[in-house]
Amino acid sequence: MAALQQGLTLFFSLLVEAIPFLLLGVLFSSILLLWVEPEQLLKILPRHPLGGAVAGAVLGCLLPVCECGNVPVARRLLTQGIPASVAVGFLLGAPTINPIVIWSTWVAFRDQPLMVWGRVGLTLLVAVVVGWVFSVQKDLRPFLQPAVAQVMPPPMNQPQREPMLAGVPTGNFFALSGGKALPLETTGWNASRLLSRRGRWQMVWVNALTELRELGAVLILGTAVAAAIQVLTPREVILGLGQGSATSVVAMLVLGTVVSICSTVDAFFALSFAESFTAGALLAFLVFGPMVDLKGVSLLLTVFRPRAVLYLFLLAGLLTFVLTLAMNLYL
Repeated sequence: MAALQQGLTLFFSLLVEAIPFLLLGVLFSSILLLWVEPEQLLKILPRHPLGGAVAGAVLGCLLPVCECGNVPVARRLLTQGIPASVAVGFLLGAPTINPIVIWSTWVAFRDQPLMVWGRVGLTLLVAVVVGWVFSVQKDLRPFLQPAVAQVMPPPMNQPQREPMLAGVPTGNFFALSGGKALPLETTGWNASRLLSRRGRWQMVWVNALTELRELGAVLILGTAVAAAIQVLTPREVILGLGQGSATSVVAMLVLGTVVSICSTVDAFFALSFAESFTAGALLAFLVFGPMVDLKGVSLLLTVFRPRAVLYLFLLAGLLTFVLTLAMNLYL
């Protein structure tokens, strides 16, 4: 009974932390749908994949969403034809490279500026490298879930597959409904109505509710799994690995994945381990946790196929491990 109560407490605490940021994410996603022209974004984004990955990673400064809100925004960017390097860079970088998280990390580690700048710098490096790697795949659709892939504009060297509404930006589709993505013209929203200010705001709210219903269900499932693992896994098993330079990093990578704490407050959680873990291990927790945690994986699977999520997990994890281990050994 005590384990059940602890599990329910963890479940509801994680859910309460995550829901406001999921709401923020679907709201940004819906605003991108009808108020941001994809062609305008493409004009200002760097054309080089490396520059695009950097731009995507720092985009969190303008769209401050955590790991619960960045998935719907990244999905909208992909469906609007934004390059993979930008979307993946944003997906990994936005939960940390934003003013709210930087400020909370500074408050927690006010006397250790290395933790603040190390977190920002390592996150930026990992997000850019992984985004750059994904840019090698010119057509990202084989890595995406079918419902997302079918609404993506085709590569530039292929003809457009779906007719678009006159005056409505390419790549604008209504939110997924029943597992399918609906072109705007099939939803009863004609071009003249969409181009009116009132019509656009109505569509923003309708789309936000649709995405919230879809992503909220998976968030609840992922949160339940995260809470169950925290209750069933003895904490001593993970903490017992925190003595060595390498094992401490591995332990905090695992802990960051399992506990699934929102990036806006995870610095205070990491602070409680400051006396028993190395600085590199704490940074591994702060860098990797917001990128890949159990509740975030469930949301990622609404956008990417499992093998793509595995690639993201392995690439981000290996890079974080190597960089933070180097800090333990040489700093």
